[in-house]
Amino acid sequence: MAFAPTPTEWLARARSDLRVGLPVVLDGHGQRVLMLAAESVHPERLAAMCALGDVHLAITARRAETLKARVYDGDVARLPLPSDCNTGWVRAIADPEADLRAPMKGPLFALREGDAALSRLAIGIVKSAELLPAALIVDVDHIPEELSVLYADSVGPVLAAAHKFTEMVSARLPVQAAEQGRLHIFRPDDGSVEHYAFEIGRPNREAPVLARLHSACFTGDVLGSLKCDCGPQLRGALTQMGAEGAGVLLYLNQEGRGIGLANKMRAYSLQDQGFDTVEANHRLGFEDDERDFRIGSDLLKQLGFSSVRLMTNNPAKIDMMRTQGVEVIERVPLRVGKTSQNAAYLATKIAKSGHLL
Repeated sequence: MAFAPTPTEWLARARSDLRVGLPVVLDGHGQRVLMLAAESVHPERLAAMCALGDVHLAITARRAETLKARVYDGDVARLPLPSDCNTGWVRAIADPEADLRAPMKGPLFALREGDAALSRLAIGIVKSAELLPAALIVDVDHIPEELSVLYADSVGPVLAAAHKFTEMVSARLPVQAAEQGRLHIFRPDDGSVEHYAFEIGRPNREAPVLARLHSACFTGDVLGSLKCDCGPQLRGALTQMGAEGAGVLLYLNQEGRGIGLANKMRAYSLQDQGFDTVEANHRLGFEDDERDFRIGSDLLKQLGFSSVRLMTNNPAKIDMMRTQGVEVIERVPLRVGKTSQNAAYLATKIAKSGHLL
């Protein structure tokens, strides 16, 4: 038993399985099902799944709203597969990329009977794997030995929990904004991505530290995208910390407001069709913001900080910090990076996300 995976380790394995197109088993609530991620399903596995019984596609209520499908299970809709279903149909329901070119996908009928708990769990799992939030599900009688098995009563709490982080290493790193820099690498216990803390100078742990929670943005931070203000915010925060001689920047790998880079590019494609940031996320099946800001407060506490001067335009970050026991002494605005290409994006931030710009 010493080598038996924990629920957290089973979940990490299941994420990898789903990303490459392998099914996993969910067990709980008096039910046992086989699930596949809609995004990565192969024709042969879809056919094998349909041979087991009646398959349904679980999608979020956000995606169902776009598809004009009825929602009977709160935040989840369960759509039975048609008899002539193929992977093209599954992906057309899961991915809004072609919605405007082929808007007629129905009529779509949603299941009303039965428990949606495992469908809801399945969507949570594929979201955590940064896949499209849609999962194929079929009831099974036995558990195939070769597949990962997730038990709802143990894996559900793992998904919802704030995970523990271990500092793996830190080293001196002089940067353009400050020669006295140190990069800390934190690894979570759930097998997901690492997060980083960049400490400038020697901040006093007994005083409020100038801090920023910065979500990774490959397009803005690395490529200099003009569609967002992330790159200028990152550089502006480092510059101000360097000028003051102390600060800590938490670089959290939650790309695209927590949906991952691939889904972020899907959202960008939808924005090219005329939808704003929030509308694009909803059409994909996501909420406005899927990030877990608890990570930032946890890393600050590990570094020994209990109060901050928080560099942010987002009130949700301030509320989270205070809820998690980190005192926010001051909000330090970051009004940088406005371009003609991102003016509408920033306006949406103000109107729909409550940002203080």
